[in-house]
Amino acid sequence: MAQHISRRELKKDEVRETLAHGAEAVLSHERFAIVVVLTAAVIALGIYGWRFYSERQSAKASAAFDDAMKVFQAPAGAPQTPPAPGQLSFPDDNKKYTEADQKFSEVASKYSRTRAGELASYYAALSLEKIQKNDDATKRLQALANSHDADIAAMAQFALAQLDDDTGRGDEAAKLYEQLIAKPTTLVPKAVAMLALADHYSVKNPSEAAKLYTQIKSDYPDTPMAQQADQALALLPGKS
Repeated sequence: MAQHISRRELKKDEVRETLAHGAEAVLSHERFAIVVVLTAAVIALGIYGWRFYSERQSAKASAAFDDAMKVFQAPAGAPQTPPAPGQLSFPDDNKKYTEADQKFSEVASKYSRTRAGELASYYAALSLEKIQKNDDATKRLQALANSHDADIAAMAQFALAQLDDDTGRGDEAAKLYEQLIAKPTTLVPKAVAMLALADHYSVKNPSEAAKLYTQIKSDYPDTPMAQQADQALALLPGKS
């Protein structure tokens, strides 16, 4: 015979099920909250860890860059006075810049994601240029010209333009100078790029050079750039 279940008992069961579902929902919510908190903690630790790692790498890169720069700036050739204790010196420029390139290249390779690493690559290019390895220097500078750091990219473009000028690629040099004039940066301001372009034109297109020198004097009066432009203007053909 089937057991008769009263309305009261049915109501109790409904209440129990409701409470059970409620408890389950609360428990699920608590579990979800714990997961969210733990996830946030992991992300925070990851960010802190990455920041700590990045700062540490940057410090190491800066120290290694400074060591390479000591080689780049060391005197070369027979010294007029004996070097101070611990001071670097080299018998000639070739040995000095060869070692500088090696040191800067090591920094650039090991710390490529740091600003010091990119600067090291830039100075490695300058060192290569000093020892007449212009093709290798050009490759480094072209890579840096695409840097996300606007100042480093501009420095590389400016050095590349000068190298183009020195190696007979005048048209390429002029294009780079014009780009730098259109988009100046803190380290390569517009006046510097204008002066370089004017110098570029001074031999083959003195009338264009004169326009640029005159514009520099007008736009940047009472500055070293204006003084250089004035001196260069006086030396143009037909001006003396």
